[in-house]
Amino acid sequence: MPFISRRARLNLTDEDTIWLERLAQSRTESAARVQRAQMVLRYAQGQTVSAIAAAFKTNRPKVERCVSKALELGVRAAMRDLPGRGRRRSILEEDKTWVVDLACQKPKDLGYAQELWTTRLLAKHIRKHGVEGGHPQLQRLGRGTVSKILSTHPVKPHKIQYYLERRDPEFKAKRIEVLHVYREVELWRKAGLPSEVVGVLSYDEKPGIQAIGNTAPDLPPVPGRHPSVGRDHEYKRHGTVSLWAGIELLSGEVLGLVRERHRSAEFIEFLQLADQRYAAGLRIRIVLDNHSAHISKQTRAYLASVPNRFEFIFTPKHGSWLNLIESFFGKLARTLLRGIRVSSKAELKARIELYLKEVNEEPVVFKWKYKLATLDAESVAT
Repeated sequence: MPFISRRARLNLTDEDTIWLERLAQSRTESAARVQRAQMVLRYAQGQTVSAIAAAFKTNRPKVERCVSKALELGVRAAMRDLPGRGRRRSILEEDKTWVVDLACQKPKDLGYAQELWTTRLLAKHIRKHGVEGGHPQLQRLGRGTVSKILSTHPVKPHKIQYYLERRDPEFKAKRIEVLHVYREVELWRKAGLPSEVVGVLSYDEKPGIQAIGNTAPDLPPVPGRHPSVGRDHEYKRHGTVSLWAGIELLSGEVLGLVRERHRSAEFIEFLQLADQRYAAGLRIRIVLDNHSAHISKQTRAYLASVPNRFEFIFTPKHGSWLNLIESFFGKLARTLLRGIRVSSKAELKARIELYLKEVNEEPVVFKWKYKLATLDAESVAT
């Protein structure tokens, strides 16, 4: 006597059949959903559970579960995983909040030597203090779980992201004043300087330029053997020098001094050099920062000896990026100072002075563009 299944037959509507056939042939749906659609279609066509299981090389209970869901809940619900009870969550939201709160504190404030957390250290601290903190379920917390908790918020206590605190209450006003200088320079470059001004300098110092010497000669590149300069990794230190420089914003020429010290005396020497460089009786504008040498007693005494000769426009505190000379210093670092080796401070001084001479043979005019388009609106708002 042939086997007769007691399981109910599955009657599909035309719409369900079309939907299942599309799903069974899909290349984008998950493999589980595609397989379930194929199983349901085979069962609706009259195949037995055993035959379907054999065709898919699986077990009967898996096919029976799929078919039972289709009979009880409908074919579309049978394609999805039903929500199960699962394991009860052991880490509650208040536990995660406590972990994040700890991550937002510094380890040194909690008795550790480290400045920043690592996931290992944070997990260790949580396991040690979880009970007294009211979170006993965190006694076995691992570093991987800590990473997951922090990534969902997100908090990255192992990283530092720098910011600039504007400690100068007049930051905006001073910035606008500096930008006005740059815009006036653009106008004067086309129309000529006003009668009372003879030059505009962007000035700053670059201290601590190291005079580093080789312990063995550099090896030049050799085609086919080594393409780059060969250099011994050891070196000698011969001390440092400082560059005092101002770039003429109208012509691009650089006025510079190289000295071994960084004091008011050297700044006054630079002012004297500028005084000799420009025609007498007219004002020299200088954009510079708030270094102590620029406002010292010695500097003020010199300025008093040459009244109305210099006009200082100070950049705001932590606003040295507003000074165009920084662009020249960046170029200097990428060209002359990149990999430089010298035998003494005297040689370093001579090579910097030669570089300034070469720059002035073909000067490059540095132009400022940032915020100039909105300068008038900002000035009115201020």
